[in-house]
Formats: sequence, C-alpha cells, structure tokens
Amino acid sequence: MKNEYRKPLTLTLQDLYEDYIVYNSRPSYEDNPWLKAEEDQSNFLTAREMIISKMPMIVHEACLTNNVQDLLKLVNVEIPKNLYTFNDRESYEHLINQITNDNKKIFFQYIHGEQLCKGEDYAVYKPRFIDLNNKAKIAQWTSGKYLPKREIVERNEFDEKIKHWKLPLVIKPGDELPTAGGYGVMICYNEDDLNKAIARIKEASDTKSIIIEQFIEEVDNYCVQYVYSEKTGIQYIGAVKQLTDEYGFYNGNTNSTEVPQKVIDAGYEIMKNGVEYGYKGVSGFDLLIDKDGQVFAIDLNFRQNGSTSMLLLKDRMNDAYQKFLSYHSKGDNTHFIQTIKKYIVAGYLYPLSYYDGDYFGKDAVKSRFAGIWHAETESKALEQEQSFLEELSSTNK
Repeated sequence: MKNEYRKPLTLTLQDLYEDYIVYNSRPSYEDNPWLKAEEDQSNFLTAREMIISKMPMIVHEACLTNNVQDLLKLVNVEIPKNLYTFNDRESYEHLINQITNDNKKIFFQYIHGEQLCKGEDYAVYKPRFIDLNNKAKIAQWTSGKYLPKREIVERNEFDEKIKHWKLPLVIKPGDELPTAGGYGVMICYNEDDLNKAIARIKEASDTKSIIIEQFIEEVDNYCVQYVYSEKTGIQYIGAVKQLTDEYGFYNGNTNSTEVPQKVIDAGYEIMKNGVEYGYKGVSGFDLLIDKDGQVFAIDLNFRQNGSTSMLLLKDRMNDAYQKFLSYHSKGDNTHFIQTIKKYIVAGYLYPLSYYDGDYFGKDAVKSRFAGIWHAETESKALEQEQSFLEELSSTNK
C-alpha cells in the first residue's frame, strides 16, 4: 500500500463538544418538501463523519457490518465503540427519546419535529440553530455584507413579485426547513425553469416565505470551513472548491490550497457572528467570487459539511490533490466493494463510510460508499477515478 495512514488526527469532533453530546447526521423521517432524500441515502449519511468524530454518534446498522470493518482496516481505522445504532424508523425515534431521557443532548445535522426532541435537548438550542441556518436570515450573520441582490417575499405575494425580476435568477425557500445538496435551490435560466420552480413552491404548501435572489456568474465557488469551542477558539480549517452542475446540484468537492484572503476573512467574520449568537461546532460557508473579484455569500451551513472529513483528514493522506465524492453500486454489491478495496489498497482512495446493501439480503439494496480520491496530482487522481468508474460499469449484472 502506498500510504501507511498512521498519523493521528489533530482535531476531531470530540474536541468541540462536551461528553454528554451525541452527534446525529440523519435527516428526520418526517416529510420535508425541500429535502427529498431516499431512506437508504439518509441512513448512509449517518456514518459519513464516523472517522473524524471520536464522539458518540447515531449510526445505522448497515454502516457497521463486517464489510465496513474490512474497508476501514485497510487504512488502520476501527469502528468506534461508542455508537448508538438503529435499523428502522421505530428504532431510530426510540433512540432519540432514549438519549434525551438519559440527560444527553444531540447535535442534529438537520432539525427534527418538536414531538421527537425538545429545543433544549439540542446541543445548539433549537431556535438558535434554526436562525443560523435559515436562508432568509443570512444578512444577520454577514452583517449585511457579501449579499447578492435579494428579496424575501410572503408566499401569497410571490406571483406578483416575481414579475419584476429578470432571468436568470435564483429561488430558495425562506423558512426553517433544511435543504441539502442544492435540492432546495432553484436556478432559473429561462421561463421553463421558472415554471418548474413555481410548481415546486405550490407543492410545498407549508413554506410561508420565498427568497428571490440575483444569479451570480461565479468564477470560483468555495466552501470555507471553521470550528469553534471554548477550548479551540475559532479556527479556520481550510476550504474546498464545490463541484456543482449548472443548476447547483452538488457533485462533490476538491481541496483548495490557494484561497483568497478576502474569502477567508469574510468567512471568519460570519463565523464570529454565529459564535456570538451561541453556535459551537463546525461551519461551512458557500462563498462565490464573480468576474469582478467580489465575494458573495450564497449559503451558510452552521453544521458539518460533506467535505469536513476531507479537511480534517488531509494530513493523513499528505497528497497535493484530494476529491470527496460518494458512489452507489450498479446492482452487484460484491463487485462494488471489491472494486473499492482495489483502489484503497493501491493508495488512491480513502474510505469514509460504506452502507452495506447486503445487510438487507444479497443485492437487496444498492450499497453506497463515500470516500476521498487523493494523489500527487489532479490528473493522476482523476485518472484513477475514471478507471474506477469503468470497472464499476463492467459488471455483468
């Protein structure tokens, strides 16, 4: 194997939270029109931060099988012992009640209904957490800076207000419901796009306000990340470049070693405002630079991000280029995991989590994998990824 991966992490999530905090990255089973993750995808998310955590976590049992253990052993990592496990909605919701009844608090990646967990049982008091992640309140955390032209309108005013905007534009929900992966962001280039967005807004009947926003023609798209605890203070842990399609849907991240200081400073100011409001933990802020060099804040995530693990693990890989992405099997789960193992052993792929579809029966559910490509050069890493994708497609099933 090219890398030994024996260097310990210098910072984990455990360093940011008290012993009575339990981490939970699963979206609620409750319906959310702006976060339409499949059940298996939501379960898969529960183990994404397992390697960087060291703290108690809620993890689905399919992320903790012998196959998962074998993958992690290849990079000298063991499945933690301090996990809370579940296997379906009933056991998940029972677990939430059990944890809070034991006088523990939960850091929720996504808010849950009041009937599942009271506001005071959140690691960050729920009303504060909602405020920090509400797209309509972004100006509060940026001190009114770095904002595209935007208008927050009541639902019943939207049809009239949108007539005064020119395409292209961006539409977002303006309430407390969480979004992820670009699913709740509607970029409208033409009338057809706008009509689809209007139809989605009509379906989301519980959404009370809508954000209409200027479309920024980006030159660079950064997610700058920070951590805060009383012990660490505010620390900048790095930045990634976001890979999205033309409609803003998330396609992974690559590490960014050269980040403009004005982007880092803007993110630090935003983090400082959040900390003063009561936030503790990891944050990632989506900051764009346009052709004139102006910085725009388009989304603020006061919570862990998909690429947080890549930033905290960067010294273990010690390679110039890194890329975070997830994949699912084509139907043959055995072929999928064998292919993954091949590239881990070769020293180009670092495993973060694996959702073992065979937990439910042989090839009953497609397995999913999250990992980091890494190599001395971008071309080498992408060459390995392309080879990996071709091998995945070579299965006869």
